[in-house]
Amino acid sequence: MLFRSVMAAAIALTLIGCGADRSAPTAPATSDRAVSASLVIEEERVARLARELAMAMNNPAFRGRLRDRLEASPEHEQKIHFQPWLVASNRKVLEDIARESGTSEEAIQVDAASTISLELYFPVASHRSGWMGGANFLVATALHDGDAPVAFDGRGRRFLLDPDHPPDTPVLALVPVESDFSDIGSPRPAVCTPGTCPPSGGGGGGGGSGGPGGSPPAPGIYMSYAHVAQSFESWLKGDPEFEVHVLGQSGQSDSLKSYQCAGEHAGGPYAYDQNGTDWSGSVLLFSQAQLDSYKAQHPGQSIRIFLVEDDDTACDIRSGSGTFEGILAVVDAAYNAFTGGRDSTLGPSGRFLVKARSFQKLLQKIAGVIKTNDEMVGNAIEDSVVGQYYGGANWIVKGEYGTTTGWIKLIMK
Repeated sequence: MLFRSVMAAAIALTLIGCGADRSAPTAPATSDRAVSASLVIEEERVARLARELAMAMNNPAFRGRLRDRLEASPEHEQKIHFQPWLVASNRKVLEDIARESGTSEEAIQVDAASTISLELYFPVASHRSGWMGGANFLVATALHDGDAPVAFDGRGRRFLLDPDHPPDTPVLALVPVESDFSDIGSPRPAVCTPGTCPPSGGGGGGGGSGGPGGSPPAPGIYMSYAHVAQSFESWLKGDPEFEVHVLGQSGQSDSLKSYQCAGEHAGGPYAYDQNGTDWSGSVLLFSQAQLDSYKAQHPGQSIRIFLVEDDDTACDIRSGSGTFEGILAVVDAAYNAFTGGRDSTLGPSGRFLVKARSFQKLLQKIAGVIKTNDEMVGNAIEDSVVGQYYGGANWIVKGEYGTTTGWIKLIMK
């Protein structure tokens, strides 16, 4: 009932604002027009590159070399970093694309250098395994989740694809980078603050809670199970990449910042790889050393556990649409701000992460103009506060409009 009242009030305020002056619409601000123009230019650049690549793939020899390169990729889902690949091997790929598409090398290189970093791969698993280098293909692109992908065949003809369902024809995606290509073949560094990193060995895709040599895990807040209600990823973007952020007060302000990220690219005991809706294992979210340091600098302040589906730079929350702040506003109002957590010792039964009031409402960093936006899965809230209970979980994830978007198990070791 409380949540319905909050939403009703929000809707009423929205209607009042919309009806204030219907006869005199306000013209978009100059900065808004500039942003819109920049996005259109960006979309056109990437679409040109996709069309030129598709026309190059009309050549069977080029297709064969591309298939070999995709199969040799060490990246998840056999991804290729597009811009470096374009000029590798003495610019052979660039020369081939220019020749087959009838475009100058200079024009292609200007588009590639001027646009955001791109990756190339087959996002649909059946397309990835089924394409043998034949002429049955499309090259598609979309800068944002939910956009209808623009696709091209080998003759350069343009199509619009269904954003919700992939076609039977194998689709090669040219989309903004989600992978970290910088560390291929080398260990991924930890993201934790220098001096606070616990021993490695507590995370990973399948879990494993021990430290080096079978030693006990480092003390801290761990996640052992996660369920997300949907992928939060369009089919053109491939598998989702979920991350868990520990958010806390930024300085002495009313803003939040991410103190630690757990995810595929987080490194050390904070690394875990959730590419589907369910995950189980053991991953460190926040070490006791980090927690103690935070409490010393921010006495009386709680932390928030926030889940994100990463569409951009790994372990860096980017939300330019107000979605993040909107989620916090709704859940804080609905649950009397008991939307954070703190560690507590509850008698002989041990230590727990328990509900606590949260006060910060804003994210310190917002997205850049051209960057894609991460999908905000939601704020984790203790199940006793929400009044919802799921087997194997003790914190409920609440997302946009206060909907339940998942549930997780948090424990302290």
